[in-house]
Amino acid sequence: MLELISEHASFGGTQRFYRHASEAVGLPMRFSVFTPAHAAGTRLPAMFYLAGLTCTEETFMVKAGAQRVAAREGMILIAPDTSPRGANIAGETAAWDFGAGAGFYVDATEAPWRAHYRMYSYILELRRLVVDHCEVDDARVGLCGHSMGGHGALVLGLRNPDRFRSVSAFAPIAAPSRCPWGEKAFGGYLGGERAAWRDYDATALVERLGPVFPNGILIDQGLGDQFLEEQLHPDLFEAACCAAGQRLELRRHTRYDHGYYFIATFIEDHLRFHREQLG
Repeated sequence: MLELISEHASFGGTQRFYRHASEAVGLPMRFSVFTPAHAAGTRLPAMFYLAGLTCTEETFMVKAGAQRVAAREGMILIAPDTSPRGANIAGETAAWDFGAGAGFYVDATEAPWRAHYRMYSYILELRRLVVDHCEVDDARVGLCGHSMGGHGALVLGLRNPDRFRSVSAFAPIAAPSRCPWGEKAFGGYLGGERAAWRDYDATALVERLGPVFPNGILIDQGLGDQFLEEQLHPDLFEAACCAAGQRLELRRHTRYDHGYYFIATFIEDHLRFHREQLG
């Protein structure tokens, strides 16, 4: 069952924050939903937004300015938390890029993380939950994300095109097996066998799966992003898409950095992209 934490009027619709007991994670989880005004009984298209390192279910809803556009487009927005909370694992809050706030949208296989750090399965669980309880049209769900969440959106979309009909990202960690953030997270959550990492690496998935989204993927990347060269590697994902025949629109923007000023600038484009894909 869903526990309503708070509710707020927003652009003629309603912004809500929820808590529920997650089967996938084995702990209470929080998420947020913006629902635009609509006729009773109507099912609406929806976009999941997966946030990045250190963020929560509030970050996107507070900072991105997406509700205005979603209200106009008639779209539901869903934003989950970025990790389990309160797992009481030693060291889970010791680093900002691993543990609490940094679940990396994988199902951990290594102790002690495997008991609760199952964010890949959690997003699929949450998708079912919002279809059942939040007026989401089961056939019209898309995925967007930023940084760590951009990685999550690409991976979940590529592996589940039957559940997510559209995918986009802002500054995603596009080849996590080949960057410090990804190597730290995958090594800790998935162990030292690098072959197991490929199931959670968007670049490797495109190489293996081919053109999963024939109508295309949208990525925006700021060229003033302080993490671009060391951590993000969109060029590797772009090359893999080109070789595999996967349509990709990778837009590079001068001056823009990694933060929410960048996301707020281009979020309307992403919502319109998803609305067009979802119908």
